[in-house]
Parts: sequence; structure tokens; C-alpha cells
Amino acid sequence: MTRRFLLALSFALAVGLGLLPATPRAPVRPPDLPSRVGDQEFWQIVTDFSEPNGYFRSDNLTSNELGFQEVIPDLLRRTGPGGVYLGVGPEQNFTYIVAVRPAIAIIFDIRRGNMLLQLMYKALFELAKDRADFVSMLFAKPRPDGLGPASTAADLFAAFGASEASEAMYLENLKAIQHQLTNAHGFSLSPDDLNGIASVYDAFYRSGFAVRPWPSYDDLMTQTDRGGSNRSYLASEGGFGLLKKLQAQNLVIPIVGDFGGPKAIRAVGTYLKAHNATVTAFYLSNVEQYLSQDGKWTRFCRSVATLPLDSSSTFIRSSSRSFGWTRGRFVSSLGAMAPEVEACSGF
Repeated sequence: MTRRFLLALSFALAVGLGLLPATPRAPVRPPDLPSRVGDQEFWQIVTDFSEPNGYFRSDNLTSNELGFQEVIPDLLRRTGPGGVYLGVGPEQNFTYIVAVRPAIAIIFDIRRGNMLLQLMYKALFELAKDRADFVSMLFAKPRPDGLGPASTAADLFAAFGASEASEAMYLENLKAIQHQLTNAHGFSLSPDDLNGIASVYDAFYRSGFAVRPWPSYDDLMTQTDRGGSNRSYLASEGGFGLLKKLQAQNLVIPIVGDFGGPKAIRAVGTYLKAHNATVTAFYLSNVEQYLSQDGKWTRFCRSVATLPLDSSSTFIRSSSRSFGWTRGRFVSSLGAMAPEVEACSGF
């Protein structure tokens, strides 16, 4: 065989194994995926697709993955808008959602507390008129003068960093959050759920940007991709506006589910197939590490194999590295979903 043929064969194998960026998918919005999910249907999906509350070793109210924006340019080369975003955990999902611009987003977590955190965010997105209002409400801090559409994320957090949290604002905002969820939407939140939302919001009020001491919230929001572009969900009014619209249309849906469990992922797969929808991206964080430790990875893989995928469907994952410049960091990477789950799909 000639050297040119061998190089071509190596390239084809690399693409097939997901080592190189896939061909971008043309922007498509599935014709029968709803442009808005009604309040009753939203709550029914949350309730019916969820599994029992599970355990994790920490609350994870904010991300600990400082470099998660670094893969976004490659992610955009692999995927197109109008599909389905799946994810896990807290606010880093919002940045990925802004990047891939899905028609609907579903966020899993083994902890019911994360579902309550996501509902708190939902109410705040709906109540805030812009990014500055949102940050003001999230941390119960008065809005400083001079912030507007042109303000950067660094501008926002520098301005709010100089102001103190207000107990009066905290109490007023908590009441508004609970009213938005239970009265405006009519979600059947139990007293324990409402107490859980109050506990989450209290952590943001009392800890400020240091909800997680490191990386802090302002650290996360002011990071960049490898090209130096800030892509956080608070980087621009356009990105924030996209999320605000999706939240108001009930198109960011939190579900309680163990990735290695029997129900949540498969229920989502059935729903998506019924609506002729395809998964664009699935953010896993470093959950696969725990699935492997607990002997659940094969169950997870087989559940993912029931999702509607195409050649551009992409895993976003994080791994902890303990050498070189990555010491103490989580490193994000991408993988082609369909080839990865093919080996475990024959069940």
C-alpha cells in the first residue's frame, strides 16, 4: 500500500473513532419538538422521568471545572443548533447550552437538591430583565450603577464585588422565587422542596461569589476558551437572553436520575424519539469515574444507546489530571457518542 493510502486510512479511522472533529450537522429544528412545554407537562416530565433521590458526597452548588469553556470551539465544529442538549450538575450547563443553542435541554443529577437548584435558577432567569438584574438577584446584592448591555462578565463581577449582600433583598427575592414556581407555574413543590430551595438560595446569599471557595463564581464566569474568548452564559446579553427564553418556555428541564439507574435516561430517550429529536451534546462532567467505581458504567452505556443519536452527537466530559500544567484542574474533552456506545448496544 502507498504512503498516501495509509495516511487516508488513518484519517478515516481517526474520524470514525471520534478522535477528530466530526462534520458539522446542518442546523435543524425537529418539526414536532414543542416550542414551549406547558407547566403541567413540564412538571409531569420532572416527576415521571425522575428516579428516587440519590447520594453524592457533596452538594455541588457550583462547578469545580475551571477550564470547561476550552472545548467549546471544537464542540461548535462538531454540532449544530436546534437539537437536544443533555447534561449533569449546576451552572456550567448554561454555558454549554448557550454554545450549542438547542431546542430543548434536560439536566440530570442523582441529587434532588440539584433539581431544586435548577428550579431556583429557572425562577431567577424568568424574573430578571437582564444579566445585571440576574446577578443582583442571585447574590441578593443591590444593582450598581453603570452596568448595561456592553458590560463584560468581568465588569459585572467587579461591580457587584464591591457591594454587600442585603438581607431585605434576600427575603424579598426568596419570596419571589417561591411565588414564581408555585403560583405563576403551579408546580407541586412539597414543603421539603421549598425548604431545599430556600437552603440553596441562602448559600448564595451568605457565601457570595465563594459558594465554592475555589473556583469562585466570578472565576468561572470570567474564564475563556483557548482562543481567549469568554463564552460563559453571562458573557453577553444575547447568551443570557437565549437562556431566559428557554427557561420561560419550560425548555430547560431538570430531572433526578442516576446515570447508572434504570429509568431517567431511557425515559428521556423515549420522549425524544417520540418527538423526532436528536441529541446534540451530552455533558457528563466526570461522572463516568464514579460509574466505573460502582460497576454501573455498562448500564449507563446501554441506556445512552437508547437515545436518538447521529454522527455529530457529542459527549463532553471532564477528567482530573495530576501532572504538568494541569495539576489540580479538570480537563475537558469531547467524544463521538454513537461509536462509543456501539459496543455496548447489543443487549
